[in-house]
Amino acid sequence: MALEMTLEEALWAQGVGLVAGVDEVGRGPLAGPVVAAAVVLSRNGVPEGLNDSKKLTAKRRAAFERQLREEAIFAIGEASVAEIDRLNILQASLLAMRRAVAALPVVPDHLLVDGNRLPPDLPCPASAIVGGDGRSPSIAAASIVAKTWRDRVMRDLAQHYPGYGWETNVGYPSKCHKTALRNLGVTPHHRRSFKPVHNILYQEHSASD
Repeated sequence: MALEMTLEEALWAQGVGLVAGVDEVGRGPLAGPVVAAAVVLSRNGVPEGLNDSKKLTAKRRAAFERQLREEAIFAIGEASVAEIDRLNILQASLLAMRRAVAALPVVPDHLLVDGNRLPPDLPCPASAIVGGDGRSPSIAAASIVAKTWRDRVMRDLAQHYPGYGWETNVGYPSKCHKTALRNLGVTPHHRRSFKPVHNILYQEHSASD
């Protein structure tokens, strides 16, 4: 079942013009950036079947992304592995969200942001929506765009760093990924502040002492 534009419609009824949904993906992986998207949907309605990216198959996500590229206004923001390690994953996620909003070719009148925290220094009013990717089609659209983008990034990195299974686990701590970390070591794209990666680096440092 597709989501209904109830949150967006409530804002439009109050005279708000452009509403953008904002979501991020990639908090849990051991490797790769955290990626956010901001999406402004057309008022003409929700693409049929649109839902939270986690509830869609990869094929359906790819089809929706193609449709959203044609019919919606969207932008991507990233925070790098270095920024994740320096700031922590929460602050890096908020930074990626802020960058996605700043990259939009228009300034929204209101943002619907997934989660219970708003990024600082936003250019317009915003609402934090807990479970927003299952409640707002704009946020769901942002989750789809962000996930398909990040998955492509990780598949590309997998070509340069074979053996970690990033083409399928996209950096998440699967058994294959953790085994490869132990056997192949830590790459420049691993998050050193994350415990499994930090522990391996600590073991390597101890062994070299």
